[in-house]
Amino acid sequence: MLVTGAGGFIGSEMVRVLAASGARKIVLLDICEQHLFEISTEMTARGWGDRCVSVLGSVCDRRLLAALFVEHRPEIVIHAAALKHVPLMEHNPVAAAETNALGTWFVARAAEEHGARHMILVSTDKAVAPHSIMGAAKRIAELAMLAPSDLRKTAVRLVNVIGSPCSVGPLFAEQIGRGGPITVTHPAARRYFLTLGEVAGLLAQTIDAESTGLLVSDPGEPLRIAELARRMIAASGREIAIVFTEPRPGEKLDEALLSPSEQYDGRATHGLRRILSPVVAGFDRPLRTLASAVDARDGGLVLRLVQEIVPDYRPSSVLREAISELTPQLSSVRQ
Repeated sequence: MLVTGAGGFIGSEMVRVLAASGARKIVLLDICEQHLFEISTEMTARGWGDRCVSVLGSVCDRRLLAALFVEHRPEIVIHAAALKHVPLMEHNPVAAAETNALGTWFVARAAEEHGARHMILVSTDKAVAPHSIMGAAKRIAELAMLAPSDLRKTAVRLVNVIGSPCSVGPLFAEQIGRGGPITVTHPAARRYFLTLGEVAGLLAQTIDAESTGLLVSDPGEPLRIAELARRMIAASGREIAIVFTEPRPGEKLDEALLSPSEQYDGRATHGLRRILSPVVAGFDRPLRTLASAVDARDGGLVLRLVQEIVPDYRPSSVLREAISELTPQLSSVRQ
């Protein structure tokens, strides 16, 4: 087994699940030294250290990926590595495109070239008609997984995970701890939620069933963020004010599970539904062009290429301004 982003919230839980299920070897790949140290130390403390190999590095390092696959020959890849903070990525669009889009493509190519059996991408509902570069890059990652190849590939489109560092729960808990106020972007803002255990169960089912294509979680009805804030305030037993702000750059009021160009195609496993989604023919060509733009750190070209690949992507004004400020600086550097 290979788990990318193995020190992250979902990646580390999958490492635990795989180890508990008796995986012979698990390669833990993560770019964050501290996160990799923490999950490696935990595996050793739980008696699973001899089955785990910790590799510090990036999914965008193609030479590292090739060496890793040659040495360890993983049969199954769980690709959880990603940049997830939506507002932060609006100011770092090249990094988002490189890690979320190209990183997935690089891992998939290495997996196919070295005989892996199955690759599973952890995707997000933010890839649906994206308003953020993070979501648009994840949509490109989904398209890379849908492209025809000899590798069995599955993209699992998940929703917000309760307790994740990228979710509102920890933020609200911190704000309550400070005495408030709790900040909510809009009274009507809603999100779908799953627990970490539910997410791990869905991914484990995907491994067992060896399903392919694009799958989406079935999380039930969305929850108003303001209602979540009220419940957490009530549980704290304190009087905390709620202040409504406005959606941050790249954020939506509502997330959707599928776009207008997609449709459900039956159930793949318990809790996961299959999606019929448009596929881009000859997908390697636009990805090579995107890789060249990323290597040149050409933010304007990266944004244009992302929009061409994901036509329903609507960049935020903040991102467009950041790109316009960055492009002249890059031009002067090249000169």
